[in-house]
Amino acid sequence: MINSNIAEIRLGTASCGIASGAGAVLEKMQAMEPDFKITEVGCVGCCYAEPIAEVITKDGQSVFYGNLTADEKCLNNIFALSEEGRFVEPEARRSKTLPRVLKLAGRIDPVSLEAYQAAGGYRALNKAQSMTPEAIVNAVKESGLRGRGGGGFPTGMKWGFLAAKDAPEKIIICNADEGDPGAFMDRSLMESVPHQVLEGMLIAAAATGASKLFIYCRAEYPMAIKNLKIAIEQIKANQLNVIHDRTVEIIIKEGAGAFVCGEETALIASLEGKRGTPRFRPPFPTDSGYHDLPTMINNVETFGNIPLIIDEGAAAYAAIGTENSKGTKIFALAGDLKYPGLAEVPMGITLREIVFEIGGADPDNVKAVQTGGPSGGCIPVELFDTPIDYDSLRSLGAIMGSGGLIVIGKNRCMVETARYFLDFTRRESCGKCTFCRIGTTRMFETLERITQGEGTLEDIDFLETLGNQVRKGSLCGLGQTAPNPVLATLRYFKNEYLDHVEKHTCTALECNALVKVKLDQSKCVKCKLCIKSCPVGAISDDFVIDTEKCTRCNSCIELCPKKAISRYPNE
Repeated sequence: MINSNIAEIRLGTASCGIASGAGAVLEKMQAMEPDFKITEVGCVGCCYAEPIAEVITKDGQSVFYGNLTADEKCLNNIFALSEEGRFVEPEARRSKTLPRVLKLAGRIDPVSLEAYQAAGGYRALNKAQSMTPEAIVNAVKESGLRGRGGGGFPTGMKWGFLAAKDAPEKIIICNADEGDPGAFMDRSLMESVPHQVLEGMLIAAAATGASKLFIYCRAEYPMAIKNLKIAIEQIKANQLNVIHDRTVEIIIKEGAGAFVCGEETALIASLEGKRGTPRFRPPFPTDSGYHDLPTMINNVETFGNIPLIIDEGAAAYAAIGTENSKGTKIFALAGDLKYPGLAEVPMGITLREIVFEIGGADPDNVKAVQTGGPSGGCIPVELFDTPIDYDSLRSLGAIMGSGGLIVIGKNRCMVETARYFLDFTRRESCGKCTFCRIGTTRMFETLERITQGEGTLEDIDFLETLGNQVRKGSLCGLGQTAPNPVLATLRYFKNEYLDHVEKHTCTALECNALVKVKLDQSKCVKCKLCIKSCPVGAISDDFVIDTEKCTRCNSCIELCPKKAISRYPNE
């Protein structure tokens, strides 16, 4: 029985919600209350509490319920508007975030044009239709918006380059090839507010005279692609793509998932049906891009900011942030923290505020943070008072990237962390540049030796020398930033490299070749869970671990109810 004060129930069914069981929750809710419509919405950013439902009461109040299951008792709490099971975002997290681009995410049906328009959607596009192209470009310039894809290039300046071109056809591409491990900002925007991204693209078309819009989205984002396709059909049906009396074509191109295709010239090559490899610049894409036509590329979050700038005005937008980094930035928080998910924050907030107050990480258990994805850099906890902006992070040897932020706990080895990230980038190299293709491989092999306890002091010097050469000798951003995790960890955590090389020990006990596993007989209760779980039979019936057989898989450590099994350094 539905509480009579309930006006609407919204259930988060974005990818994070579905992965947590929202599909089963929705099916059960519909079975329990078939006459009451459950509104499917996107992600509100609190991925750690999914599945999440929001109840809107008839007097306009909002009540959240989190960590839902397809259990009648759990769901009856929602239908009865019970106090039990309610979810409240931690005050420290809520007070530090500033949802502007994400304001409608998780609050409206992503594929309802009516819901988006009722919330103010396409108001900015209507305003842009009455403005001159020059006025739109100037507004974006005055806002101070910089590209949110990682490079931080002034958006208005790029728009001005395309607008100035006299060509029969101009192209705009939305780079939705979000390839960083741990990054999901763009995916969430496309799943939760596809109309907002498309509105930003249409405003860009009005400003630059573009007649064809591409969205280059990786095929691993099926829900984002589905929602975008529905939104595009709604735009066409309502002629929202008629800009200054010309019809703008909108096309989705699904990418195969190559990380290098995040680089704009490699993306264009892929869009043309060629192998995704970068090329020399100049000519820049705004001079000669897709099929030699003037082409401009911005990423998903950049376009998501545009309706705000046009609707509220450049001055209001620029009032948030720092002198050289205006507005807000969306971060995907992951790693060793309590509250993983999305967080939109004003530029200038410190790493300490993001990691400890928004992310809820334990201050006693954090060693560093990796910003900018696998090509970013590790920043030690001692520098967490650094403000988040493009220039400050670059001065620390890191980059903001597209917004992935991975918290690294004290139980993580920084040499292994660098090896892990470099393994990703060297595999994703397109192979065009010798320094990127061969250099990253040689660096990876060196890190492998060090983590195996076979490294030398010369290897450390070699990593630093070759890392800087790869930076300088690579054509595109992938190769130019691939050494960052290695160079940053050498800069801030060189002591860990020296421990591996000189003492043949890993203080974090993470590098398998440098640790052994022991079983404390005084704590053991002989439950045999360890024996049953060992994949190689390394534990005898009298509970002794054969360190030669042991693969250090940790299954016995994770299963032991008395914590009797642990890793310890090689003697």
